[in-house]
Amino acid sequence: MTLLPQEIIRRKRDGGTLDAEQIRNFIEGLASGRVSEGQAASFAMAIFFRGLSVPERVALTQAMMESGEVLKWDLPGPVLDKHSTGGVGDTVSLALGPAVAACGGFVPMISGRGLGHTGGTLDKFDSIPGYVTQPDIDTFRRVTREVGCAIIGQTADLAPADKRLYAIRDVTATVESIDLITASILSKKLAAGLQGLVMDVKFGSGAFMDNARGARALAESLVLVANGAGLPTSALLTDMDQPLASVAGNAVEVAYAIDYLTGRRRERRFHEVTVELSAEMLVLGRIAANVGEAREKVERAIASGKAAEVFQCMVVALGGPADLLERPSQHLQAAPVILPVHADRPGTVERIATRDIGVAVVALGGGRTRPQDPIDHAVGLTDLVEVGAAVDAGHPLAIVHARSVEAAEIAAHAVRTAYTIGEGGTAPAPMILERIGAAS
Repeated sequence: MTLLPQEIIRRKRDGGTLDAEQIRNFIEGLASGRVSEGQAASFAMAIFFRGLSVPERVALTQAMMESGEVLKWDLPGPVLDKHSTGGVGDTVSLALGPAVAACGGFVPMISGRGLGHTGGTLDKFDSIPGYVTQPDIDTFRRVTREVGCAIIGQTADLAPADKRLYAIRDVTATVESIDLITASILSKKLAAGLQGLVMDVKFGSGAFMDNARGARALAESLVLVANGAGLPTSALLTDMDQPLASVAGNAVEVAYAIDYLTGRRRERRFHEVTVELSAEMLVLGRIAANVGEAREKVERAIASGKAAEVFQCMVVALGGPADLLERPSQHLQAAPVILPVHADRPGTVERIATRDIGVAVVALGGGRTRPQDPIDHAVGLTDLVEVGAAVDAGHPLAIVHARSVEAAEIAAHAVRTAYTIGEGGTAPAPMILERIGAAS
């Protein structure tokens, strides 16, 4: 029996519990177009205020997964993935996918575009000339099988109901709902046919969850629902009180990832998070017996250049240039205006309002204020100094890459305001606060 969408909305609005059939009915209507955008927005808002029980979260996740194709794999190794809740300078996926593939895993990673002040993996790959971020399913399967890793965007075939609801949430102030975040992330991961998933749940001034308690609640929800739906999952709570990498943007982050994979630059904080998340994936996939052994495998894959080779093969297989690693500057867009940003006085960085750094990149054109907005892949920030660093006339806070002098000066002011400069040293916070449902 077809249930009226408004009656399902009413039930949740009034604090009732929805059964699996009601949720499935609404999501089928969302995918088919029978449910209007207004009804979908009302449904999201009702969930935002009333919440979902664990069985409702599992039912919503599975219904959105079943709204499109669900992939099946026949590969000589485990099918694994990682998902981040988003942050500033979070370039991890570009290095992690190839590293895990170099260790024997298969990584069919379906990534998203930027949301709010956080960058999107898909926008970064769009800055690579020729790289097809939304190939057909057959190409996605072939590249994953032949290369070991394929990082693409959500296609119309996988979890289409989520794709529609995601766009509506972005413009109706319902992004932060743990219930909706859980279902959105996991529906795509379940549709990808994974055998193991690691969640990077971020907290701090640059994350959607600005405190560890909220991040822990989200991580617990993701782990509980994913395992309840049959997908072995663990989560790491990671610090986002400062940019993870010393860059923020799109082409500049691709260049950073290339430098990292080829050994030209390996920053401690970025490396630690990349290795730990990769190691969790190897343990979930039984490629390593424990986290210590997994770390060694990942470190060797990166240091030997095998991960860089996988990255290059993936880029070529998806249409990108064959010499991207050797000549990134010939292929990645560069902004015409370069402006160093100096602090108002010398001293030591005590604190960074990381969200403001992300907003500055959006204002430069490197992010979106509306879903349909185009992205300027060339703009961004590089050489961002971290907490505890000394700054003076010879050591700027960052370098702005902009289209115009006016835009560069506006971004420089935003960066200068985001940094708190003091006299004394500040001890760095641990990068990984906690594991939830972690592998041994």
